[in-house]
Amino acid sequence: MTVLTPWATPRLTAATTPSAALLHHRALPPTGIVHLGLGNFHRAHQAVHTAAALAAEDGPWGILGVANRSATVADALREQDLLYAVVEVSPEGTRVVVPAVHTGALVAAREPDAVLDALAAPTTRIVTLTVTEHGYTFDPRTGALDLDHDGVRADLRGGSAPGTTLGLVVRGLQRRARAHGAPITIMSCDNLVANGHVTERLVREFVAALPAAERTELEPYLAQVAFPSSMVDRIVPATTDAYRAAAAEHLGVRDEAPVPAEPYSMWAIEDTFAAGRPAWERGGALFTDDVGPYELLKLRLLNGTHSLIAYLGALSGCATIPEAIARPAIREAAERVLRDEYRPTVPVPADVDLEEYVAQLYTRWSNSALGHRTQQVGSDGSVKLAQRVPEPACSHLAAGRMPHHLALTVAGYLCCVAPPSGFDPGPHARAMNDPMRERLAPLATRSTGDFVAAALGTGVLGAELAAHASFTGRVAELVDVLVRHGVDAAVREAADHLTPVPVTSR
Repeated sequence: MTVLTPWATPRLTAATTPSAALLHHRALPPTGIVHLGLGNFHRAHQAVHTAAALAAEDGPWGILGVANRSATVADALREQDLLYAVVEVSPEGTRVVVPAVHTGALVAAREPDAVLDALAAPTTRIVTLTVTEHGYTFDPRTGALDLDHDGVRADLRGGSAPGTTLGLVVRGLQRRARAHGAPITIMSCDNLVANGHVTERLVREFVAALPAAERTELEPYLAQVAFPSSMVDRIVPATTDAYRAAAAEHLGVRDEAPVPAEPYSMWAIEDTFAAGRPAWERGGALFTDDVGPYELLKLRLLNGTHSLIAYLGALSGCATIPEAIARPAIREAAERVLRDEYRPTVPVPADVDLEEYVAQLYTRWSNSALGHRTQQVGSDGSVKLAQRVPEPACSHLAAGRMPHHLALTVAGYLCCVAPPSGFDPGPHARAMNDPMRERLAPLATRSTGDFVAAALGTGVLGAELAAHASFTGRVAELVDVLVRHGVDAAVREAADHLTPVPVTSR
């Protein structure tokens, strides 16, 4: 095998891309979609589905990608004629493809006017978002727009470039309303329950907080804006040198912006678009009148279980999800939280074979070739868990059942991001990012019971769950076991109390 060296290998460009790697061979279409959040997930999911749709049916659906602040990806794409490789890896082998659907790459912090002009352009028909849950700047305790957020306050005042996603969206809509009033679709692709409805509500709350003259101008135009919900599902880890090497080996050219991904990909979309859309159904997407069951299937069975695996794995010293799920105790905990606590709360869509879906989850988590890191999956838990844990936990509690493994999930989260005094959670937990870390960390100096009560009392998982004294107490017990005896003992402790128990009244 020939070894490709960086200084001897040509860069990936339109001229050097192997034709066989392209997902479609049509001429690059004009921009019809502006995507906010030019990270790995968008480039391995929506862009791939769009390329597959364009391979089947032409249309004006080129994608202008917009990064928020970091210019790394945008600049790399510009130097590569907006091309990059998607490296699909599994134990069975590696496949490398090039989507070739992007028409531009901007950085909102660097080129705000160009981004706003793109949002306002009459040729732009869809704006899609992958900005992560906390990119929506809502208060996790109430779900409402966080009017105390510095960026939100600045964007409401105006006079400078928008710094938040909602600020960009609303100021872009404002330019559209003034220029031509053409309809447009705003579609969230982030892990939020009813993400379309959440996005619409937050946009309307932002508009309602504007000065009266701007509010009067914008509110009527919102009738021309559609906010479909969607569920996106693909495991996409961070890019490493190993994936760069794999892209170079398969393509014969050097790619500075490859994206790794698992072979599996799913996209369920509510078919309510204001100004047309690509033939995404021909690119593998599923259109439905009700995305809700698909969202819950992913948010709870996949994402909720994934979080438990990540926290217990990190606390066990596991760098990756495959390492973690290979540990018998962690696999047992994952099986129990999925089957006994999440599954009863999820209405399974009629076209989904649940047993096959669950079997696929374990195959995906065990994908050692992908090596999804516990640090990445466990980050931003305060926002993620608020979407996954409270509703099913409260459902079980209301029925007189203690959800021990949901409590273990919360205990694992707290031990990772706000470890009690004297407890070292390990390097993978310490590397997790979380917007609540600074607020929770000072509470960890208290006794375990007081710490957990105070932590949940911040509203990190909502007021209703925090009001269940029995649940708070169970989390505290499991935090104690994790700290004193480790992960395996905590899993045994959770499993030893699986029979329904009386629940303390609130």
